[in-house]
Order: sequence, then structure tokens, then C-alpha cells
Amino acid sequence: MTTEAPPAKVRLTEELERSRPMRVLVACEYSGRVRQAFRRMGHHAYSCDILPAEDGSPFHIQRDVREILGGWAPLEHWQIEHDRTPWDLMICHPPCTYLTNAGARWWPGRQQEQADALDFVRLLLAAPIPRIALENPPGRIGSQIRKADQYVHPWEHGHMETKTTGLWLKNLPLLVPTNNVRDAMDKLPPAEKHRVHWMKPGPDRWKERSRTYQGIANAMAAQWGVLLRPND
Repeated sequence: MTTEAPPAKVRLTEELERSRPMRVLVACEYSGRVRQAFRRMGHHAYSCDILPAEDGSPFHIQRDVREILGGWAPLEHWQIEHDRTPWDLMICHPPCTYLTNAGARWWPGRQQEQADALDFVRLLLAAPIPRIALENPPGRIGSQIRKADQYVHPWEHGHMETKTTGLWLKNLPLLVPTNNVRDAMDKLPPAEKHRVHWMKPGPDRWKERSRTYQGIANAMAAQWGVLLRPND
């Protein structure tokens, strides 16, 4: 018994839908690095943060991301037509102040702040979006919610620095290293290869420490932006 192939028009429609640009939400990002990486790949990517975009991009939504997880006005026509969230993929960077092991000495006096931070992480991971990647340093998320699916390092993607970052993934493959420069990095002085850890105190220190490395942002866009089928 043979299976009849679908009509050519149906096959064409399915192929066009699979190849359409994804609608990507980059939550809690003001630098625009991940958003820019996905837009360079041709995707409809928007960053969202309560802070303005550093690059002044019109593709930045300055508001609380919780307000747009289920949709956003410019995309509502697509949402209504398809009866689902307009976002195909979300990459989120929730603040790590009360979550990272680096701030463990402050935890005893910040129980409520930590509880609120964990609730925010749970909300992001449970968002009605088909594919999600949440990044954060090692800390409370791993012990209170679930272990990270993988840990990535800047030196795996061309940056001769150390900064361990966990990725909690939903329907996404593990990120594959693109340019391992660890051998060269290991020859650098500690102050250079541990730049983030040794960064001097200052009003913008938290901003500098929170930015996604461009090599990692590029890897996310190149690997997740090509392999995904938005209509799945």
C-alpha cells in the first residue's frame, strides 16, 4: 500500500511556514547583543527590559517582560490568526543578584528578595512559548528549581575569559562550542582571564558583568535560529 503525497500547494505552504523568520523575545536584555545576533540572521527579534536599549534600537520594548509573555501589540494580528502566542523562542536573562553563588554571603538577610527572584525564574520557564533558554550563573536556580541543562564558557566561543553560565533549556539543543580558545586563555595573567571577577567596583559594574558575550550570542542565533522549525 502506497501513501499518497500531499498536493504541491500544501507542500509549498508547509515549506514556506517552516522557513519563515522566527519571532524571538530576548527578555531582560538592554545591551541588545542577543537581539542583534538574531536580527542579523533575519529573525524578528525584540529585546525587552525596564531599562532603555543601550543601542537606541527601535526593536527594544521598554517595559516589564511579564506584560508581554503572552503577546505584544504589533504581533497581535498573527496571534489572533493562529490562536497562539506570537513568540516562537524566548531567551531570558533574569537578574542574578539574589540567585548567584557569588552573592551567597548576602542570602541570610535577603530571603524575600531571593524568593521573589526564584518566582520570576519559574514564571519565565513556564511562559507559553514553545522554546525557551534561560541563562544565569551557578546558584539558587540549580538547587531550588532544577539543575541547568548545560554550562557554557566564554572561552568556548572565542573570548579569552572565564565566566561560567548555566543554561536552562526547553525544547532546545545544547549549545555547541564554536571557537575554543582555552589553551591561549590559560597563558594570560589572572587579571585578564578572570576580568569579570576582578572588575573594580563602580556604578556600572553590574551592567558590565551582566552583558552576554558576543560569541555566545552569535552561537545562539546561528545554532538555534537555523535548526528550529517555528511551526512545530
